[in-house]
Amino acid sequence: MTTDTVAKGSISPTSLAPKPRGGLVQSFHDSIVIAKRNLIRMTRIPEIVVFGMIQPVMFVLLFAYVFGGSINVDGSTDPKMFREFLMAGIFAQTVTFATAGSSAGIAEDMTKGLIDRFRSLPMARGAVLTGRTIADLVQTALTMVVLIVVALLVGWRVHEGIPKALGAIALMLLLGYSFTWIGALIGLSVRTPEAATSAGLIWLFPLTFVSNAFVPTAGMPTWLQHIADWNPFSATVQAGRVLFGNPGVSESNAWPMQHPVWASLLWSLLIIAVFRTLAVRKYRSATA
Repeated sequence: MTTDTVAKGSISPTSLAPKPRGGLVQSFHDSIVIAKRNLIRMTRIPEIVVFGMIQPVMFVLLFAYVFGGSINVDGSTDPKMFREFLMAGIFAQTVTFATAGSSAGIAEDMTKGLIDRFRSLPMARGAVLTGRTIADLVQTALTMVVLIVVALLVGWRVHEGIPKALGAIALMLLLGYSFTWIGALIGLSVRTPEAATSAGLIWLFPLTFVSNAFVPTAGMPTWLQHIADWNPFSATVQAGRVLFGNPGVSESNAWPMQHPVWASLLWSLLIIAVFRTLAVRKYRSATA
């Protein structure tokens, strides 16, 4: 076979590229390899991890000491009660804000041509995105550890035992992982990392603030309260408060507020199923 043969069109250049191997085991292996690559990159650029930890810590301190004592929680304005009420919302906000990092990271890989290099390798097509989201999940988990320590220092406590608390943290990390797939789709849909960062954050603010994260929804207008009660973010926050044994558990009759653990789990799995499918499809068409 010669280059002339390829040039004349008898053989397509794309037919010479190595074919990806199939199977769940191979896909899992490829995803872990990509995740390892992204984690190594994070260690070489430690400011990514450091600044990712500073922001949620600032939220804890600002909300706990600026708003503490001014918001009524279960009929009390006790600052300590507000701090316990607050932490489930801060935890959930922290894991969801990792979405912006996913968007920017994937957009950067696209602009640098790294995705095209991955396409030249015999690897599962969805592994590039799966590996990226797994790496982001690990980084988010590290941030959560730091945040829990800070929360304990400002007065937050767990009242339902360690197993339930770990269950609450797991639900929040699952929500964060599901949102990174939204971030992946955004990163594949924009042209620059700067645009990805903006697009990855702009929709998160109404999602997190039109919820039960920072104030009880009972004080909202009726129509807005219904939106907040069915917000997947609210379901995870409610599940956290129930499992942590913290004050401020909503008394709304909405199904997600009455069954928050199941609602949080179902919302997260639904988001993963929908946005992973869309992101992988977008990845294939964007790099074809």
